[in-house]
Amino acid sequence: MAVFRAALAAALLFFSHCVSALAQDVTLSSQDGSVEINGDLLGFDGEFYRVNTKFGELTVDGSGVRCDGPGCPSLSDFVAEISFSGSTAMADVLIPALIEGFSLRNGFQTHRDALGGGNFEYTLREAGGRIAARFSFFVSNTDDGFEDLLNNETDIVLALREIRPAERQRAEALGMGDMTSAAQSRVVALDALVPVVSPDNPVRDITLPQLVGVLTGQISNWQTLGGPDAPITVHLPVAASGLTQAIQDRLLGTGSLAQNVRRHDRLSNLGRRVATDSFAFGITSFSEADPARKLILSGSCGFELQAGRRAIKTEDYPLNAPMFLYLPARRLPKIARDFLSYTRGPGAQIVIRRAGFVDQAAETITLNAQGDRLANAILSGSDEIGLDELNRMVSTLKGHQRLTTSFRFEAGSSRPDAQSRSNIEQLARALEAGAYDTRELLFVGFSDGQGPAAGNRDIAFKRAQAVRDAVLATAETANLDRVTLSTDAFGEAMPMACDDSAWGRQVNRRVEVWVR
Repeated sequence: MAVFRAALAAALLFFSHCVSALAQDVTLSSQDGSVEINGDLLGFDGEFYRVNTKFGELTVDGSGVRCDGPGCPSLSDFVAEISFSGSTAMADVLIPALIEGFSLRNGFQTHRDALGGGNFEYTLREAGGRIAARFSFFVSNTDDGFEDLLNNETDIVLALREIRPAERQRAEALGMGDMTSAAQSRVVALDALVPVVSPDNPVRDITLPQLVGVLTGQISNWQTLGGPDAPITVHLPVAASGLTQAIQDRLLGTGSLAQNVRRHDRLSNLGRRVATDSFAFGITSFSEADPARKLILSGSCGFELQAGRRAIKTEDYPLNAPMFLYLPARRLPKIARDFLSYTRGPGAQIVIRRAGFVDQAAETITLNAQGDRLANAILSGSDEIGLDELNRMVSTLKGHQRLTTSFRFEAGSSRPDAQSRSNIEQLARALEAGAYDTRELLFVGFSDGQGPAAGNRDIAFKRAQAVRDAVLATAETANLDRVTLSTDAFGEAMPMACDDSAWGRQVNRRVEVWVR
């Protein structure tokens, strides 16, 4: 499949006079002829040449040189060619919707053509009819997307999971840079892994150990979960899907799936199939769960976590599954850079939400809407967390509203997770745009309940300071004289999940942002 996509891409690029896939000899000369660069032309983005020379790959500003040779592009008729490869779930609706929104905002007319094999292409034309860009989609799964990137056969990967260590190491070895850096990876929309059943199934909630038991086949009868005496039929996406790999990474680790799993190449098919079978159980994405019914995640301590738009934004729901764009450390055409910038803006967040996914726009949640969380704080209170500390927390937060922009950390690490790294970028840009001028942002740290309460509060306070500092370092052009930034911490005073599991403790370790 990868070879077919590469051949098809090369043919398209040839007929559109784009040279990114056709390395040809060129000579780039300075205007006075004193400097010459010889090599194979790897790409041209309308502004810069990318040339493979005896000194390595060089990027040269086209305005300062003259190009000679059979591979030299036409500067006046340049058409930007951008290729996407990877997740079907992202290529079906999300990215096309963003391309349509970007084109509408910038006055382009779009036309979609099928390329065969489920692949397709968007042509963007200016008002006068000139073709400005072609966005080509080679649709399969996350694994193939990363493989195409590593083989230099695509510009942007559509991924339903984070890049894995082996892929990251290969990319660095190939000179593609650190694929986890903010410049090369970004969260374009939010989603979550959700367990689903038929609306006719009486089971309403499931614990994480039970969820793992069903997936591994250790739990094979609904009676174990409080349902009827009937076998459980497990439905999952295909093995190469990024969502399935996220399930493996997030839930199973080194464990193995049950043998009788039924696979689906499209998440929408999975949801519909589970909905029509009273004894079916599936894991799918939040955005594709309907018409099946989503199960609530419960714990032995009585806390419950339900997937919802705000819970996914805040990562209060623990099985978040961000949707990623990955790109190598090379310069893309200007229209591609403009598109990537658009995906982070407020207009794109509206498009994402209307397309059925969870956007990243910050929302506020009032203190009055924190009833369940405050009840948890009272019910789980220990001798170390007395009434005075709860009073201090409520008094401090009174008059504030919680932002859905929250921060959590990678397992066993103080590094913010992928969604939180994206939130740092989002909050920094909001500060630069003056969205919080004349207001106060309070970074509040919380912890799990392992260890002494005083120590947990100190750790939570340091995390809050670290997140605040990361936001400030990213918001380079913000006028900080117009906004008040402060930190506080309440340690284990307001848990989100039970502390008797690793995932529960990870959910509880967080930094929230409250605004007034």
